[in-house]
Amino acid sequence: QVRLEESGGGLLQPGESLRLSCTVSGRDISSAVMGWFRQAPGKEREYVAMITFDSARTYYTHSVKGRFTISRDNGQNSVYLQMENLKPEDTAVYYCNAGRIDRDDQYKPFDFWGQGTQVTVSP
Repeated sequence: QVRLEESGGGLLQPGESLRLSCTVSGRDISSAVMGWFRQAPGKEREYVAMITFDSARTYYTHSVKGRFTISRDNGQNSVYLQMENLKPEDTAVYYCNAGRIDRDDQYKPFDFWGQGTQVTVSP
């Protein structure tokens, strides 16, 4: 069975850094586009970052640009999110995802999600 397993979340103070990991089981991700999403209480799931299969192209939502870095290791079947200078607004459950680039050059996630990992940023 395909499984997405996120890890690395925790409780941080503003300005600190954290690295999230996502390991995919049951499917080779080497040819897939991967992304990170997050969801805060009462909010819709937000598209955070994306990386192509060969790491040649990345995307970041404006609020995290310059602070977050997405990367992947196809040999480990994993994708990572390095988060720096964390802010309280970054508090959310973070999910990884596989998807595709559609005809309009937009990332379209597959409707398949793991349990996520909680990131809390608080003084």
